[in-house]
Amino acid sequence: MRPRAVIALARRDAALRTNLWQQAVEIRREWLDIGFSTEPADRQVTEEAIASIYHRRPRFVWVDSPRAALEHLHGLPTHEDLRSWVASRRPPGRPPIASDIAAGLSFLRSTVDETYTEPPSDRPAPKRKKGESWPVLPPERALEMGLPFREILAQGVRDSLFRTFSAFYLNVRAALGPTPVCWYGQQDAWWIAHVDVLRRLGLAAPGAGRELAAWEALARSAGWWWPGDDRCVLVERPALVQPKRVEYRDGWTVTAAV
Repeated sequence: MRPRAVIALARRDAALRTNLWQQAVEIRREWLDIGFSTEPADRQVTEEAIASIYHRRPRFVWVDSPRAALEHLHGLPTHEDLRSWVASRRPPGRPPIASDIAAGLSFLRSTVDETYTEPPSDRPAPKRKKGESWPVLPPERALEMGLPFREILAQGVRDSLFRTFSAFYLNVRAALGPTPVCWYGQQDAWWIAHVDVLRRLGLAAPGAGRELAAWEALARSAGWWWPGDDRCVLVERPALVQPKRVEYRDGWTVTAAV
């Protein structure tokens, strides 16, 4: 290939990755807004999505704050309970529905990795030692250095949103104390946004489309939820979200430690 053709091809590939990243930023912003939404939960959409994940319809218990949920959580499985179902000696009987949900979610996310296609790059990726992680860089610098686009999206979308949303929900969890296994609805947007970016940019084709749609609907429509075998406890979205303070619809407020 002639030098001019090589240069033109490299420029095209660089422009492609830059354009893909710009699209990813817009999608990330969309999910950031969802994660901090204070709109009332769409209860019908939420219940249909959870019934889809359960493969049946549990009894739904709605409350206005995570604190208000506490009285309804007795007997629901803990993280320790779920770990016992992946140990060499499992408890007798059937695993709790939360265990099935966690396994299904793990499968869903693994199918994304299996179908991922790396877009062409204008330069080889920098060398690294075997087993060494890629450097954590601002996206623009990572593009310049030729980091794999998969890694740029992981750092710039998934990890970025995880840091943002975990700062929110970890403060609330700390105020609650130990609770059974739950999922975070709108604050699960950190991984859902990453999958959505891969799909909408044409870089991955998750096979479990119906399951992914249910998790997306939950993030767009609901707050936290605790799954039990016969009942599911759900929390309305907050009434107010500020950098250091969150207030729920019953007045319960959590302020971040300074």
